Amino acid sequence: YTLPQTAGNEVVGIVEEVGSEVTAFKNGDRVFGRLPLDAIGAFAEYVAVDSDALAFVPDYLSDEEAAAVPLTALTIMQALELMGAEAGKTIFISGGTGGVGGMAIPIAKAKGLTVITNGDASNKERVLSIGADRFIDYKTEDYTQTVSDVDYVLDTLGGAETEKQMSIMKKGGHLVSLRAMPNGAFAKEMNLPKWKQFLFGLAGRKFDKMAQKYGVHYHFIFVRSNGAQLQEVADIFTKLEIKPSIDTVFTFDEVNAALDKVANGRSRGKTVLKF
Repeated sequence: YTLPQTAGNEVVGIVEEVGSEVTAFKNGDRVFGRLPLDAIGAFAEYVAVDSDALAFVPDYLSDEEAAAVPLTALTIMQALELMGAEAGKTIFISGGTGGVGGMAIPIAKAKGLTVITNGDASNKERVLSIGADRFIDYKTEDYTQTVSDVDYVLDTLGGAETEKQMSIMKKGGHLVSLRAMPNGAFAKEMNLPKWKQFLFGLAGRKFDKMAQKYGVHYHFIFVRSNGAQLQEVADIFTKLEIKPSIDTVFTFDEVNAALDKVANGRSRGKTVLKF
């Protein structure tokens, strides 16, 4: 990016003006989206964005709640796409009681997958109510001993859990990690320069070898804007009134405090800026 750069990639707001060829939206529509990588700038009162990146905000969500949806929701949609997830197969979503899991479970279920997840028992009923078929209390049950033959894994934990999750998969299964390292395949998919592909290949070699050991496929993901996918999520969420987890809402003049909170990992949910 060329400095100065306006930061921010998730946005919600009211359409003020549309281009002459835009037919999907009109002035006054409430929309949200993940801005394209080459056109970020959500930390502003106004932003110009291609209509293809936007979707209609479900009526039940406040602006603050809606602002917390796009990046996580699109991550999940594109992770399932990267896996080649097929209805009727099984997915293990680690940390299903967290913010990512709370969105991933209903999306995976809507795609026709059987969903297994783990987390804190205090959230069991909520997790089952949004679509999980099986819940594992991580304090009392070791999923590596009781779960096997899983087709797909969405790894939200990273660390030692990545290999543990590979161990419960079918041969040929696909794991997408949101917490581990990018690899050469990721760099190639992103069409990065050859030297970066080489460096990412080195960085991710540990996970590629790990996947080879278990006969599975390892993927890392970088999320792109996609209004159609986000609209699909909005429709799924509307049926269940899924709400994202929000930690703190800051006003724009508190932007530095908001960034500090995120940078220091002290959030239990999304940090939102309001104008």
